[in-house]
Order: sequence, then C-alpha cells, then structure tokens
Amino acid sequence: MKQLRKWSRILHRDIGYFFIGTTLIYGLSGIALNHMSDWNPNYSVEIKNFETPINLEKTPTIKENIFKLLDEVDNRKNYKKHYYKNKNQLKIFLKGGSSIMVNIKNGKGYAEYLKKRPVFYEVNYLHYNPNRIWTWFSDLYAAALILFAVTSFFMVKGKKGITGRGGIYAALGILIPLLFLFFYI
Repeated sequence: MKQLRKWSRILHRDIGYFFIGTTLIYGLSGIALNHMSDWNPNYSVEIKNFETPINLEKTPTIKENIFKLLDEVDNRKNYKKHYYKNKNQLKIFLKGGSSIMVNIKNGKGYAEYLKKRPVFYEVNYLHYNPNRIWTWFSDLYAAALILFAVTSFFMVKGKKGITGRGGIYAALGILIPLLFLFFYI
C-alpha cells in the first residue's frame, strides 16, 4: 500500500504539471461556453449607424453603388456578396463575418462588425476539438483526469483520506451530478 501511495503522488504531481495549461484552457473555455446565452464568448459586436444618399435599389449599377457605399462606411475590398432581404432592405456581407444592413428607401443603415475576443476565441477553438491531432491530445487529457481521480483515492490516508473526510467529499462529488440528472432529465 505504501508503494501505491508513493506512485499515486508521483503520477498525480507530474502529470498534473504537464496538463496545467490544458486545464486552464478547458476551465476558461468551459466557463465561457456555459454562458453562451449571456454573451458571445468568441466575438464582440460593434454597431455603427449611418445614413447615405446613394441609390441602392436593384439597377444594373447596383454593385458599383454598393462599392461607393463601402468607400464611405467601410472598404470596398471587404465586399463578399449582397442580397435583398426584402423589398426595402439590402444586406451586404463583408470579409471577417461582418455585415451591413441598409433600408434602401430612406438610406438609413448600420454596419455590424465582429471582432475576435482575445484569449476566449483561441481557447474556445481548442475546446471544440479543431482537428484529429488535438482530439487525440484531448483524449489523453481526459484519461489523465481519470487518473487524477483514481490516484487521489490513494494519496492521503486516515481521517483526511478516502476513508474519512475525502470519502465524504468524493461521495458528494458523485451525488451532486447524479441528483442533477435525476431531477432535470
């Protein structure tokens, strides 16, 4: 039992140090993703209102008129495509996920600019498992978390270990998710 306790501490410590960055990534992105209904963790949105006299009705010169508008509001190089949402509204798509909406009858419109949130965008990208290599690394991390849980049973002995206070905490850690599943599924 003494050897098991010794190796549990060594594995718990060394693997824990190795995965410290991954733990921070998944912890931070997990909190952000839990609150997606409150905010967009990947992008901030900036709205810029404008008014234009440029004719944006369907005509043979519409694309040139859209470029004139973009010269005023944004940059013509950001143009991707456009469409008429209805008979009064023109939507222009820009590079980077931004867009412009214009009421073609009164010339009032707004530009909606998306900007990547620093740190959150990157950690959320990793949380979504962007490719096969990261998926394998994430699986290795998940296995390490299981190993952390198992080795924690053997690290401390006595009343603070798994047969004492540690066992109560472990039971609560299992019971709370089970109660949640019981009451909400």
